Amino acid sequence: MTSPQSDPAPQPPQGHVHGHTHSHGPAAPVSKHLRKVIAAVVIPFATAVVVGLIAFWPGGVPDHERTGVGFDRQTQDGKVVQVVKVDCADVNAAQVPPTGDTSTPSGREAVNEQEGECAKATVEVTSGDDKGRTFVEVVQPDAPRQLREGQGVVVAYAPDAPRDLQYSVTDVNRKIPMTLLAAIFALAVIAVGRMRGVMALVALAVSFAVLTLFILPAILQGSNPLVVAVIGASAIMLAALYMCHGVTARTSVAVVGTLISLLLIGLLGSLFIGWADLSGNTDDNTGLIHGLYPDIDMSGLLLAGVIIGSLGVLDDVTVTQTSAVWELHQADPQMGWRGLYRAGIRIGRDHIASVVNTLVLAYAGAALPLLLLFSIAQSSVGTVANSELVAEEIVRTLVGSIGLVASVPVTTVLAALVVSADRPGASTSSSTAAAPARTGRGRRRKA
Repeated sequence: MTSPQSDPAPQPPQGHVHGHTHSHGPAAPVSKHLRKVIAAVVIPFATAVVVGLIAFWPGGVPDHERTGVGFDRQTQDGKVVQVVKVDCADVNAAQVPPTGDTSTPSGREAVNEQEGECAKATVEVTSGDDKGRTFVEVVQPDAPRQLREGQGVVVAYAPDAPRDLQYSVTDVNRKIPMTLLAAIFALAVIAVGRMRGVMALVALAVSFAVLTLFILPAILQGSNPLVVAVIGASAIMLAALYMCHGVTARTSVAVVGTLISLLLIGLLGSLFIGWADLSGNTDDNTGLIHGLYPDIDMSGLLLAGVIIGSLGVLDDVTVTQTSAVWELHQADPQMGWRGLYRAGIRIGRDHIASVVNTLVLAYAGAALPLLLLFSIAQSSVGTVANSELVAEEIVRTLVGSIGLVASVPVTTVLAALVVSADRPGASTSSSTAAAPARTGRGRRRKA
């Protein structure tokens, strides 16, 4: 289970003949016996993942009759060809409440729109069967999105509506800036990471393919979201880790550590999602999904999201811890597994603090508008935490964080046991100078 070496670091003392690299580089060769032990664990797991992919392969997204609600609408590309300013009263953009009450936000907004200046945009459909057709869109002065001439937009098509009302602007077209940003990201990764950066991008493409071609369609077909998420996440993990870090014993230990942590996250998530009675159906999007596909287990979908969301950070933690232990062993081959574990766990404690904070802040940032609404309502902390919307994020954050914390000691002890049990002399020719370095006190204790 070796891979080509890159950027070899200086050789360690005591005549050690095996080269090694920096923390995320390929590991030094290990004994044939140890490779067999690791293969006996990883190969059956990888085989089970492949069997699971075949057994649950959905074959595409199931068809359904479009509702015309939210994302479930027919859309085409469009372009704003003209924008003129008109009085809102002339186009009947808003109506003042019959009572004349302007003390409420809706009343004040209606007055502003009635007395303000609206934008009357002419939009041309640029794709689909109605390419070249134009329609008028009135944009109110307080609308969060204003249209400008020449702007690309996304238009929704409602075939059952009257002809003049069949098309409407639903969003702006962001394809060019998003594509440019993705290209800058890819160039930055390749410029810094070189070949590893290329492999990281390939692994990212594979992850996206598994998500869009397997996980999402399989859930829509009615398969158990938890089973599908475990199989899909495992496939993503195997592809990402081995592509980015090579087919080595070091990577295989990280795979096993990640798998154990994912299982823990799945068990804890299942327990607390059920115990807290979290339905997973808390907003318009999940409500629409449930309406279109009532057989989907929404709480299972929530758990699947927890598992997939934790995977990316887990990969980083397990690879870093495994690499740290390997480098510690290279620096002092006489160190036994207990010493390696103690040194590795000290590195891991710093990693735990930063990773948990990162995860919590990531979820808090995503839920910031919701938290602002609770702040406006002057709700107590207990009330906020008890609401299902926030409780979902709390469970997601804490379950994922527990898995991340657990991955540090689990992966560290696995790496320490594996690297200290290595006996390269059993399968590789070593010089006599290397023998003393491999028969130190730590090695005799393990043997």
